[in-house]
Amino acid sequence: MKQQRRFTKEFEDEAVRLVRTSGRTQREIAEDLGVGLSMLVGWLGRSRDRAAEALGGSTAPDVTAELKRLRRENEIFRQERDILKRTTVFSPGREADKLQAR
Repeated sequence: MKQQRRFTKEFEDEAVRLVRTSGRTQREIAEDLGVGLSMLVGWLGRSRDRAAEALGGSTAPDVTAELKRLRRENEIFRQERDILKRTTVFSPGREADKLQAR
């Protein structure tokens, strides 16, 4: 079983800074740093949440909770969209399939 690696807060902050300032893709930075893309995206989300809390004051918990809910919802929508894209590629009766069969 693979042992889970731990990263320091400073490492996370530096990775987030690289994403925001380098102009490179998140995937490239994740590969260079040797971390998973999903982990890097999680660090970015936590960084945004901390920034929102710092700016929000007393209403920050409500805004932060709503933001987290909307991000989860967006991820579900992305997954559903990707599933639908894959199924339309293989759906029977598509015009492209008919053309290839001739």
